[in-house]
Amino acid sequence: MLKSFEEVIEKAVHFGPKKISVAVSQAEDVMDAVEQARVIGLVNGILVGDEEETIQVCKKLNINPKNYEIIDEGDKNEAARIAVKLVREKKAELLMKGMLGTDRILKAVLDKEIGLRTQRLLSHAYVLKLKHYDKLLTVTDGAMNIAPNLEQKVQIVQNIINFCHCLEIEKPKIAILAAVEVVNPDMPACIDAACLSKMADRGQIMGGIVDGPLAFDNAISKEAALHKGINSPVSGEVDAVVVPEIETGNIFAKGLVYLAEAEPAGVLLGTTAPVIIVSRSDCPVSKVRSIALAILMSVHQNK
Repeated sequence: MLKSFEEVIEKAVHFGPKKISVAVSQAEDVMDAVEQARVIGLVNGILVGDEEETIQVCKKLNINPKNYEIIDEGDKNEAARIAVKLVREKKAELLMKGMLGTDRILKAVLDKEIGLRTQRLLSHAYVLKLKHYDKLLTVTDGAMNIAPNLEQKVQIVQNIINFCHCLEIEKPKIAILAAVEVVNPDMPACIDAACLSKMADRGQIMGGIVDGPLAFDNAISKEAALHKGINSPVSGEVDAVVVPEIETGNIFAKGLVYLAEAEPAGVLLGTTAPVIIVSRSDCPVSKVRSIALAILMSVHQNK
């Protein structure tokens, strides 16, 4: 089990360098991250974007642009399509969102002709290293699916179990979060959580241990769970938490980053190749961690 980003990066370097396609590369934080990843042996890059602006950014950061292949495309939508198509045609192994909105890159990713869609639902994994938790904690889905129904949550849970396998977690422990730990008929999140837990017991969700509904204190703390008389196989040992809807996940994950100084990284799940989607406000180091996670995903997908 990989318990820290240091371990993730060390493992990813072992499998690198991978070819990364960057959609709209003319941004300092993006190029800073890609260059850091290149220097430590994670990636080689194809930069798709405004060539003149990209070179200016490189020079400002003391990056040699000759270390990269640059495809000149000033239109951001077309740059996204080219970057995605490079991965679709296996000229690159990873896709990274650069200086454009998530909706634009997703439009290209989901394009039936050149995109990276599969039969699976796309969902997002926000991976965090907390100071007082002894392993990585993944939050899903706080970036893609707004108000998933039970069928969509089944796919979100399966996606996150598969992702945890990339972190060498043989049987990941997944907590389905709600406001309370009992099944309240008036709270749909509780009913969905109970269904997901039983579906995992019956083999409809495979590869992990799933329990819920659990309030977050009962999920993250064994002592809190026992104090309430809850005997859960995941309490105090969770690898990932599944939130009821996007607002909960987004506020929860960003709250941990900005108030508890959690170290973040983020990747998209359910595509034919790894897609690195992080907030434009995330620091370059966060983006490097995300690249490392994407490499581990790529290796796992190609086994």
